[in-house]
Amino acid sequence: MENLISLVNKLQRACTALGDHGEESALPTLWDSLPAIAVVGGQSSGKSSVLESVVGKDFLPRGSGIVTRRPLVLQLHRIDGDREYAEFMHLPRKRFTDFALVRKEIADETDRETGRSKQISSVPIHLSIYSPYVVNLTLIDLPGLTKVAVEGQPDSIVQDIENMVRSFIEKPNCIILAVSPANQDLATSDAIKISREVDPKGERTFGVLTKIDLMDKGTDAVDILEGRSYRLQQQWIGVVNRSQQDINKNVDMIAARRREREYFSTTPEYKHLAHRMGSEHLAKMLSKHLETVIKSRIPGLQSLITKTIAELETELNRLGKPIATDAGGKLYTIMEICRMFDGIYKEHLDGVRPGGEKIYHVFDNQFPVAIKRLQFDKQLAMENVKKLITEADGYQPHLIAPEQGYRRLIESCLVSIRGPAEAAVDAVHAILKELVHKAINETHELKQFPTLRVEVGNAAFESLDRMRDESKKNTLKLVDMECSYLTVDFFRKLPQDVEKGGNPSHSIFDRYNDSYLRRIGTTVLAYINMVCSTLRNSIPKSIVYCQVREAKRSLLDHFFTELGAREIKQLSKLLDEDPAVMERRTNLAKRLELYRSAQAEIDAVAWSK
Repeated sequence: MENLISLVNKLQRACTALGDHGEESALPTLWDSLPAIAVVGGQSSGKSSVLESVVGKDFLPRGSGIVTRRPLVLQLHRIDGDREYAEFMHLPRKRFTDFALVRKEIADETDRETGRSKQISSVPIHLSIYSPYVVNLTLIDLPGLTKVAVEGQPDSIVQDIENMVRSFIEKPNCIILAVSPANQDLATSDAIKISREVDPKGERTFGVLTKIDLMDKGTDAVDILEGRSYRLQQQWIGVVNRSQQDINKNVDMIAARRREREYFSTTPEYKHLAHRMGSEHLAKMLSKHLETVIKSRIPGLQSLITKTIAELETELNRLGKPIATDAGGKLYTIMEICRMFDGIYKEHLDGVRPGGEKIYHVFDNQFPVAIKRLQFDKQLAMENVKKLITEADGYQPHLIAPEQGYRRLIESCLVSIRGPAEAAVDAVHAILKELVHKAINETHELKQFPTLRVEVGNAAFESLDRMRDESKKNTLKLVDMECSYLTVDFFRKLPQDVEKGGNPSHSIFDRYNDSYLRRIGTTVLAYINMVCSTLRNSIPKSIVYCQVREAKRSLLDHFFTELGAREIKQLSKLLDEDPAVMERRTNLAKRLELYRSAQAEIDAVAWSK
């Protein structure tokens, strides 16, 4: 089971390296899910002495006021041999064999983070101690709870420390080691008070009673140690720390442990409890309990890690790939994003995505309706027909049929078709532009680069404008062609009887009667309807050929040509990603690496068991 604690140790160090140490974060956090033992106590409760007794070394800063101003993650590793050394995570290549230097480094590293202003910080210090005289154990030493601020500290320091301690111990995976001095009323214990608030049933709280040897004569702590004064689900453990005089005289820790064992075994009140008292028993009991808790949490950790990996991968995919640094890489990135946009745009036109059907609606509905609304009846009213027929004859009336009059009447009607033809071109143009907006919004990679997004949109619109102009020119040519050359067969098939004004023996004045003019109007209208039927088929073909087909084929061709001539600075401007997005991607990638590593290691431990 020892490798379970080693595994958690490794994950805690990795979390801290990523800045994940229990603070609120917009990123998924593994730290909060890792079982840990947090040491809580008021100032002068003997908390530091308990930790040093567990380790068997003097290594913690001492002094008046608030000495511990940052969480200390103390990881103990049992090793073979007689070597003893310490390592800090912030100094990975340096081993400390002199534990006085360890104490100094803790103080110096605290000042590096908080300055010398006596402020506190929630960023932990990671200290690993390797020794044959320790058990595998991880403890988090938290700043001592206090009731007053000392000189140089803000009045808020009291609440700040409480908030920091609470943020650690309120997590359900945290085991609380509540340290209280026996020579003070337990009801006033800062450690018990805050532990009771976050763990009212005492299910994950271990009580540690210090300074038992300093109690007033005639009093003892048996009721507390046996759980009658304040009941906990876990054990109460008494310890006897070195006195200040022992510390000043550098009394050997091994000798201090021996004296502690002798105290409990020889003091009548505690003799029956001696087997579960003392710092050595405390360390072994905590190590065993931590192993049990870690083992029980492995399935939950595996589930959390698997779920979080999926979330991180989804988020990284949404943010897109990191930007290349060289010109070729940047150009390739831009081209790939543009191709993605172009592919989505084509899908809209081809019906894979919605939007393209609106173009067919223009051809099938809007354009025919617009032609039907043309008021040919006005242009072919009796007075207008007579006016154009008469004017076309000039000074010499027509001999057989008013050919020039027919042409002018037909041209005046056909010219009015230009309006619906242009409107159809513009309607399709508007739809194609709308689809550009849709395709841009649906190309997630473009959201990553606002400038590129704008430039791609502008380039697409410029291409569509050119296509619209070409389409309008060709479409109007179709109308003009109908004006420039009439379909002769239509007129040749017309009957040439008297009623239809075809008898040349009638006088010129008879040919301008109402029946004659009405027949001319009817004939012209029939010809116009035939032409409109033709244009209803040919104009959509022209529009599709010049606009839709070209939009599918070469929407960004001009943009691609222009891109090739740009320098790296200009390409960089197109890939002007939000720095916050870049930072988030980097953090997510590091966190994903942590979770994948954690998954592999936890799975290996789980399978081995």
